[in-house]
Amino acid sequence: MDTKIEASNFIEAEINKDIENNVYANGRVLTRFPPEPNGYLHIGHVKSICLNFGIGLKYHGATNIRFDDTNPSKENVEYVNSILNDVKWLGFQWKEPVHYASDYFPQLYEFACKLIRKGLAYVDDQTSEEIRKNRGDLEHPGIDSPYRNRSVEENMKLFEEMKAGKYPDGSKVLRAKIDMKSPNIVMRDPVIYRILRATHHRTGDTWCIYPLYDFAHPLSDALEGITHSICTVEFEERRPLYNWCLDNAFDGKEKPRQIEFARLNVTTMITSKRKLRRMVEEHVVSGWDDPRMPTISGLRRRGYTPESLRNFCDMIGVAKANSTVDVGMLEYCIREDLKDKAPRIMTVVDPIKVVLTNYPEDKTEYMTLENNPSDPAAGTREVPFGRNLFIEREDFMEHPVKKFFRMTPGKEVRLKGAYIVKCDEVIKDEQGEIKEIHCTVDFSSRSGTPGADRKVKGTLHWVAEKTAVDVECRLYDYLIPKDDVDDGRDFMEKINKNSLVVKHGKSEPAILNYKAGDRFQFLRKGYFILDPDTTEGKPVANLIVGLRDSWAKARQKAGK
Repeated sequence: MDTKIEASNFIEAEINKDIENNVYANGRVLTRFPPEPNGYLHIGHVKSICLNFGIGLKYHGATNIRFDDTNPSKENVEYVNSILNDVKWLGFQWKEPVHYASDYFPQLYEFACKLIRKGLAYVDDQTSEEIRKNRGDLEHPGIDSPYRNRSVEENMKLFEEMKAGKYPDGSKVLRAKIDMKSPNIVMRDPVIYRILRATHHRTGDTWCIYPLYDFAHPLSDALEGITHSICTVEFEERRPLYNWCLDNAFDGKEKPRQIEFARLNVTTMITSKRKLRRMVEEHVVSGWDDPRMPTISGLRRRGYTPESLRNFCDMIGVAKANSTVDVGMLEYCIREDLKDKAPRIMTVVDPIKVVLTNYPEDKTEYMTLENNPSDPAAGTREVPFGRNLFIEREDFMEHPVKKFFRMTPGKEVRLKGAYIVKCDEVIKDEQGEIKEIHCTVDFSSRSGTPGADRKVKGTLHWVAEKTAVDVECRLYDYLIPKDDVDDGRDFMEKINKNSLVVKHGKSEPAILNYKAGDRFQFLRKGYFILDPDTTEGKPVANLIVGLRDSWAKARQKAGK
């Protein structure tokens, strides 16, 4: 193996030191991604996935997936399958087989018995409230449990009876016997096993006691031969317990090493599984894959690509200190990924009718438009044009403000790839609402013909009424405002009630050539993806991101 791999972050620098010092045989590197199967993965997990799998690839090693399935009351197979699909979709492959903490329940039980026999664990009969109260705080040391000095024999007997189902849930726990006066509260005799009667999605009702994460995690790492256990920074205070479990329960020569990094926080995005589950259960969103959700499945349905998310993580880098990333950076990444490969389509999201009064009623022409100006190989398409058209409602202003260069009475604009037209008359209904806009065509101005390059300030996209395809346009905004601050209110009070606006638009016929999951740019509107709700002849398009990129402009201004 090449031991001269250049480190691109502090974690890789530490791995390089371990390789140089031959901490693990032959300089091997084996990382792991250990999700809990109690919900869908979100944007924060993308960083962890890219980091763990990226290190495995870079160091010619591998990465395990291991489900931390130690709490059967909140876990199910749906979450397991969704997590595996997310990792595959992001473009990574784990080392087979898929691992589960439940694979090690027999060994973990024996590790707990070993601690009891060494006088390093005891059965406690206190309630969870009493344990919490007696643990103390940063200013006060903990108080020893009255059951702390039970004999080894009594603890073994009680723990075996817990396993046999003799006691009710919550009546007893097994605690590590460490130091109730430790300045690190985590080390004040943490609970490592509890009684929980719940059918496990893999082991059924075999067990009624389950290990806690802080006990199961380091020992599962050790049993799998993990070299580097890369965790988010909130686990830094738990590292002494991680090492204590390994030092006192595991006899293997090679022990994993925990290294922490800053978790990913993004403006507008909620990265708490508890909060995400609440939004799903209270029907604020349509499900875990709602395009407004920051879950990987939600981002996928919204239209984000694996490449854009991986690039986003590369741009963020790996740091030790927590910070919050502007969502504009994520939007920049998807625009950069799609601009050269997404075909263009003309779709009028909020249509208003235009009648070309001097254009023959029975005439249809076909205008040649580029499929993607950034990719000449993408070719062209023929778009039907006729007397009656639709344009965007926002592209017309009867009484224009300053610097409004779109359609206004008496002024000319160019219709993309077609003619220059002049607005002559506005037709309104009885309520005074605009019903139609009447225009005349300058037939000498057809795009692509000699001498037709007369300049006008505005160019509008359009769709011919005769061949228009009805399209449901779902315009998504973020659930939480960009400038949100913690003001003490429940997050549900801050939810953007206008985070989804549905428009019934009109598209050129080319949209029928695409299927659910295909992405494209609606000219002048933004990037869209066809939603799975699309049926034959009835497209449903989700807004991925608009075209305006303030983050990219700021980046250019900074000279990056």
